[in-house]
Amino acid sequence: MPNIMWTWQQATVISAVLAAGWVLLTRRGLWLRAQPTIHELALIIGLYALWQLAGALASGSAPDAIVRGRWIWDAERTLYLPSEVWLQSLILPHPLLAEAANLYYYAAHFTVLILFLIWLFIRHRDAYPRWRTTLGIVTTACFLIQFLPVAPPRLVPGIRVVDTAALYHQSVYATSVGSADELSAMPSVHVAWALFVAVCALRVTTSRWRYLGIVHAVLTTWVVVVTGNHYWGDAIVAAALFVLTLAAQRCTRALWPRVSPGLRTRVEAWSSTSRWGVRTTREGGGGDGGHV
Repeated sequence: MPNIMWTWQQATVISAVLAAGWVLLTRRGLWLRAQPTIHELALIIGLYALWQLAGALASGSAPDAIVRGRWIWDAERTLYLPSEVWLQSLILPHPLLAEAANLYYYAAHFTVLILFLIWLFIRHRDAYPRWRTTLGIVTTACFLIQFLPVAPPRLVPGIRVVDTAALYHQSVYATSVGSADELSAMPSVHVAWALFVAVCALRVTTSRWRYLGIVHAVLTTWVVVVTGNHYWGDAIVAAALFVLTLAAQRCTRALWPRVSPGLRTRVEAWSSTSRWGVRTTREGGGGDGGHV
């Protein structure tokens, strides 16, 4: 399976070009309708570049990463978590199921997030800034932890976790240990982003289709473990970071009225300009449309 993802260098250049275009349009007052879209594309592709950079920097210490991976494995056994080997044993006799899991791991991760953000931006513009901030915070928290290399279970010798992607020639990684992004197992950004989609969908819409977000989150958690790319612990830490992000935002909103009126006015004025490329007037206030 060819790897068609951008490198962090390519994503950085694209994000910088988009950011420069947004600044140009803002200063010259051109194409006002395009400014918000360009602004958000620059931010999201910038996050993607950081994700790729974290994987590249984490690839420098394979022996230490394997030791940390083995420690997570042993800790899970101490806590009596279900064995990743047992979970794999349920699908290995079924090649089509294993190949589907590999494909979902590779293709759905970024694709679902981007499509969801596009839908959120178009259909729920007032709620978009708050949830984009949530995504940025939890993603940054994951990146900071990922700078400490941790080998996925499929690369830890002796624990008998199969690399299902390599088994069916679907791997998007290099064959050698230590290639970019391979040693960024802890925490699982896949799970963090899937939880973001699930919770955000439940909060911003009453459509019956919102429950697809929950299906995606459950399926993503199953896929990252069954393919040997993550431990249960990676998913648990990602979920904890997401919950902490939501709690921090709620605390910030609760404390915001206590900030001096002058500072609030300046921050809100800057926020409305920086978010959408033009100064806007907020009407009505609305719970999910908050700044943080």
